[in-house]
Amino acid sequence: MTGIIPDHAFVLAAGLGTRLRPHTDTLPKPLVPVNGIPLLGYIFDHLKNAGITSVTVNLHHLPDTLRAFLATRTDMEITQSFEETLLDTGGGAKRALATLGNKPFYIINGDAFWQSAALSQLSAAFDPQKMDILLLLQPVSNMTLTEGVGDYDLTPDGRALRNKQKTGTHMFAGIRLCRPEIFSAAPDGAFSFLTLMDQAEDKGRLYGLHHLGEWHHISTPTDLAAVDRVMQER
Repeated sequence: MTGIIPDHAFVLAAGLGTRLRPHTDTLPKPLVPVNGIPLLGYIFDHLKNAGITSVTVNLHHLPDTLRAFLATRTDMEITQSFEETLLDTGGGAKRALATLGNKPFYIINGDAFWQSAALSQLSAAFDPQKMDILLLLQPVSNMTLTEGVGDYDLTPDGRALRNKQKTGTHMFAGIRLCRPEIFSAAPDGAFSFLTLMDQAEDKGRLYGLHHLGEWHHISTPTDLAAVDRVMQER
């Protein structure tokens, strides 16, 4: 039987965002605006709509600016996890594990931008009996506004297979639902969450959800300008 109801999420917001300079010289990447609204504002709205009540956010780059924004969100419980030294995507999540409860939770890149009920779609599809991690995967064929990279292929039964040549059918959207048990043997300190994804794949427990909605990859000023233009036109 599939389907769970997560109530916790971890948002990765500590990165330097070097590819998005000069915007990230004065703003953390998750606070760069699209149509006047910070990316993190959209993410929190999605989390609230999906029933999330507790969010942990990691901080490093321009933390005071990020703290000021977080103080404006009084509609859910927010825990700040400051990283004096960057712990990468896996290390940051492991450090915050005690704040994320004991059942599956979302991990979301702070620069993810989507316009759909993707979180509810993930929770409805998640089967903890066979899945350790469920990735939101965007079909590269649907990405016309920003450049798509073929990170993964999907098997007929929905398992995600990493394409090391980057020629797969789907791009990882930076949004995932995972069991906390995947961190049980993870190292302390900095490490990439990709390591845990690869481990889950080796066990046949990494799955992907083919996303039918709108998602855009915002990595460079060109990406940001393209998405901002379209959202303003709407």
